[in-house]
Amino acid sequence: MNQLRVWLVSGCFLLSLSAQATLAAHTQARLVLSQTEAPPGSTVWTGIHLRMDPGWHTYWRNPGSSGLATEVQWELPEGITAGAIHWPPPEKYGEDDLTTYVYHEEVVLLVPLTLAQDIRPGRYELRARVSWLECKEVCLPGSAQVSAFLLIGSRFDPSAEHVWLEQWRERLPKDGAALGFGAWWDAPASTGSRMRPVVLEWKKLESGPVSWDFFPFAAANHEVKAPTTFLPSEAALVRVRKQVESFTSDWPEELAGLVVVRGNDRVRAWEVRAKVQEWIGGARSSGQGSDLAPAVSLGLARVLVYAFVGGLILNVMPCVLPVIALKILGFVRQAREDPRRVRFLGLIYTLGVLASFALLAGLVIGLQWGGRQAGWGIQFGNPYFLVGMTVLVTLVALNLFGVYEVTLSGQALSRAAGLVSQEGAAGAFFSGLLTTVLATSCTAPFLGVAVGFAFAQPPWVVVLVLLTVGAGLAFPYLALSWQPGWLRWLPKPGVWMEHFKVAMGFPMMGAVVWLLSLVEAHYGERTWYLAYFLVLLAVATWLFGVFWQRRSPRRVIALCVAILFLAAGYIGLLEGSMRWREPERNSSTTVQNAADGIAWRPWSPEAVERARREGRVVLVDFTARWCLTCQMNKKFALEVPSVREKLRALDVVTLQADYTHFPENITQELQRFGRAGVPLVVVYPSNPAREPLVLPEALTAGIVLDALERASQE
Repeated sequence: MNQLRVWLVSGCFLLSLSAQATLAAHTQARLVLSQTEAPPGSTVWTGIHLRMDPGWHTYWRNPGSSGLATEVQWELPEGITAGAIHWPPPEKYGEDDLTTYVYHEEVVLLVPLTLAQDIRPGRYELRARVSWLECKEVCLPGSAQVSAFLLIGSRFDPSAEHVWLEQWRERLPKDGAALGFGAWWDAPASTGSRMRPVVLEWKKLESGPVSWDFFPFAAANHEVKAPTTFLPSEAALVRVRKQVESFTSDWPEELAGLVVVRGNDRVRAWEVRAKVQEWIGGARSSGQGSDLAPAVSLGLARVLVYAFVGGLILNVMPCVLPVIALKILGFVRQAREDPRRVRFLGLIYTLGVLASFALLAGLVIGLQWGGRQAGWGIQFGNPYFLVGMTVLVTLVALNLFGVYEVTLSGQALSRAAGLVSQEGAAGAFFSGLLTTVLATSCTAPFLGVAVGFAFAQPPWVVVLVLLTVGAGLAFPYLALSWQPGWLRWLPKPGVWMEHFKVAMGFPMMGAVVWLLSLVEAHYGERTWYLAYFLVLLAVATWLFGVFWQRRSPRRVIALCVAILFLAAGYIGLLEGSMRWREPERNSSTTVQNAADGIAWRPWSPEAVERARREGRVVLVDFTARWCLTCQMNKKFALEVPSVREKLRALDVVTLQADYTHFPENITQELQRFGRAGVPLVVVYPSNPAREPLVLPEALTAGIVLDALERASQE
């Protein structure tokens, strides 16, 4: 029982101590029999009739987020036994997390009484104590002693209320086998999370203007939350999503409750139950039960093609442009070298890319085995990774500016000529690693679908798909290295190469500024101390390059000063002032809107559901601060005058799902759409029965405008 219900019940009993005069004043109870006379061995239906004052209500067998179910304690003669209460379908009362299942005006709780074969004839008094909780603005516990007389004779003699009771029996839930009710988890279980989405599905047995819902039975170890999200489905089906809260470390294996339909001037209900199938990419893990579950529509061969093409397209995304420039410079240097060495370095570069993708696959598999969610670019949500990458990219930029060199000096090089190829191999391998690290902050067409598929599959599929992405990313350089003739169009080596190398340091410094903006999301104002440390790092590397690497007479003093700068910066700035080991655990992800921009609101499944119930179009932007593709989409396809005007004209609800810190609920929602990361823009039509429109990763204003127009049409 959840905490809200405990507090409510406790409050009701405290209130009852000071309100005895009003106790049970708003609900009247009586016992009604379907027969005045019945023979031994027969069954007699009885009804606990509760009549509530206007505006007051009592509760169903599962009261919901608060309340107490009505209870009946029988006092019966020997030879007469009472069965379980048969509950008519209730009504859903309240909103969101404060939803309850109640009865207004009146209700009859039906109970079968079984008469023993050897019961003696005669007149018997049937007594029961009924207790309930009645609520309006306040809640009061109530109880009453009810009774009726039954004659045990040789025949049936219907009572005056027999027909009325039969009408209430007609309202009772029917067996729901014909509905083909099915259930499957909509996301994998997550360590530390007590909430998990589940998808429920059943066949429509009624048509016309009706509304469907699922009312769960109460359970000791879990609670199915009342809010219902309707999902797109075939015309003959109803598909909804519910949230399940577990009170233990295990998730329920079975769900049971009522499928309720309202409309056509009546309410009908069916009692259903189903085993909950495990989650595999949004589909059931077995073929048992109903055959209504959606299946993964992508074949592995097509996914591998998508993965390779997506990796190929990553080469022209902005996140890897600095590394691409360095590779061009490397090709210029290699163009006049031995073709065998060029091929060798191309293979080493490819190996570096594949090795980094293999490490990424291992990280994903490890997180999944640990019950955690994994997403594309997940390392950019780690503050320690961001600090390390910022320092590393700064060092790369300083090297490009010529502040220091990573190669050996001329004399050392002449004495170690045999190590040249080894040095080149190390550089190529490192370039492959750096390319992958930067590439994962972007996504590309085809890539999101492929990786989203992979992250929901067994480990070997994860490894295979990610290695295919890496092969696509490395393919242009590998192809050029194996076709040296294609390099002849490059200019001859010369002084311009040194200028080009220095020029490429500026994009790297731009990457440093971008990384600092990501660090700020975890450390706030303390990020400035990392910037100060980078200044000291630059001074230290300058001392190292100018004095130590060029063998200045004061090189030892310069080296000591450089080490002093680094030590002081690390101890005083990183450890002391920034406290880089202590990121802000509850970093804010509130939506920030520009004065003349789109009025974004924070995303939640409930916000989408509320807007769709109101018949409004909904646009959801799944984004992150570290996602460069997301920022490009926002600047050039979303935050443009034509789209803003269209959003206002259609009264579109615009929601933003911030994935900067990898929240579990957004990861689950991305996986529901078959994506492993951002960007993702979804447009929900105004008609809740229509499927949402999933837009491509790379957007234009025209694509967004077309989707909004289609979503607004009935």
